[in-house]
Amino acid sequence: MAMHIFWMVLLTFLPTLELRASIPYGYLMLSQDGQLHWAAVAALCIVANFLLAPLVWFFVHYVMEFFLRVPFIKRIYDWAVKRAQRRVEPYVRKYGTVGLALFIGVPLPGSGVYTGCLGAYLLGYRFRDYLWASALGVLIAGAVVTALVVSGAEAFIFFKDPTHLPG
Repeated sequence: MAMHIFWMVLLTFLPTLELRASIPYGYLMLSQDGQLHWAAVAALCIVANFLLAPLVWFFVHYVMEFFLRVPFIKRIYDWAVKRAQRRVEPYVRKYGTVGLALFIGVPLPGSGVYTGCLGAYLLGYRFRDYLWASALGVLIAGAVVTALVVSGAEAFIFFKDPTHLPG
């Protein structure tokens, strides 16, 4: 069981996978066998995903600061940020932190804690606001993915047993 929990947390930490992969994996490997209740699987993955948020923030912050010391990269960065801010600023003004939370909470590739962090950083969010948005977004994503997995777990059974196809 410890190895499955390790893989759940690892999947949660991988960009583009996050909860979209870790909750189905944990459900199939631990809940289906009765080792861990599906709610415990979801809670563990949600907590791991939220703990990832400050780590990603500090990594992005310090890595960006390092690269922005190079004048050529700084010019490109400034151009891209100004362009993105002009396009997104009306939406940020209108929806603010809730809009960022919804972006993080949509369980589709290209959304999540990693891209939410990059967007928050580029848009000048404060760390505290990003953490609130991440907490809400991770809860939304966790609830959606858990509901899909628990209600339709048979659709994912081929991950556990590739010889068994649904239907």
